[in-house]
Amino acid sequence: MTKLLCACVFFYGVAVQAQSVDVTQRANDFLLTLSPALKSKVQYTWDNDERHNWHFVPKDRNGISLHDLSEKQRAAAFALLKASLSSQGYQKATGILALEKILQQVEGRDDNDSYRDPLNYYFTIFGTPSADKLWGWRLEGHHLSLNFSTAHGIIESSTPSFWGSNPAVVPSGNERGKKTLKDEMDLGFALINALNEQQLAKARFSETALHEIVSYNKQQAELLTPAGILYKDLTPEQQQLFMKLLNTYVKNYEFGFAEKLMEKIKKAGIDKLSFAWAGALKPGAGHYYRIQGPMLLIEYDNTQNNANHIHSVVRDLTNDFAGDILREHYQKEHN
Repeated sequence: MTKLLCACVFFYGVAVQAQSVDVTQRANDFLLTLSPALKSKVQYTWDNDERHNWHFVPKDRNGISLHDLSEKQRAAAFALLKASLSSQGYQKATGILALEKILQQVEGRDDNDSYRDPLNYYFTIFGTPSADKLWGWRLEGHHLSLNFSTAHGIIESSTPSFWGSNPAVVPSGNERGKKTLKDEMDLGFALINALNEQQLAKARFSETALHEIVSYNKQQAELLTPAGILYKDLTPEQQQLFMKLLNTYVKNYEFGFAEKLMEKIKKAGIDKLSFAWAGALKPGAGHYYRIQGPMLLIEYDNTQNNANHIHSVVRDLTNDFAGDILREHYQKEHN
């Protein structure tokens, strides 16, 4: 338990500080630690339907769980995770796993309870990690689903990605007050409360929060209505808050991919992005928001467990599961 609760500093022998490394090499390093039996469980072909079989609730999953792995194998698995995310993204991901033990205590479950278990997270690899082939990988369990697709040895898609936190604010114990998704919550409230009366009327489409993110675990997400208030209708100070909130999500990813994603968002038009809100304007009661634009959908919902249970998701409406890359690849192959 101590090892898990210290995930913000060290997690299964892997330091949190992210480094710029070869993600393909890290994937192969991980595969080399596995027995033939484990490798057969973890690896699927790139075009297998399993690649789109994603969710963020406690359920049976394919791949290999942390239970299946030795300390050495776990270290190799988390080295792959660290190579695929930024430092802040890695801290959030490992923090979400560590929350399972806290949730076990909050819910009064036995120490050996398997429903809230930080080892019930599964690694799956799709295709053969190499610089000249399409391949990808996934880490998934309760409140975390990270999907990566790689071409030419570079991550070209990191969506859909789901980040959850239960509890959103730890209510008691040594971790009391901890917010694993702090900026997602705090900056959302900062932005909605920075709006004047007229702006708020545009942004807030309901006084009651939505009970869940609308896109849920759909294979293909789409823009939602109402859109809310446009970025171009905000003051410069409000726009700064908007960009801080947007960057909270984008900068979870490995630096190179995060830069590409932000450039893509800018090319599609920052002025076309919008912010919409439903529910309470202060913490402690249900609230929901979304940021969306021509190719982007971000949703955040905090309504369950007396508004202390966050669901959030990032969707690239053109490139989830490497949709853009696959279209380009098939066009070249066809030609």
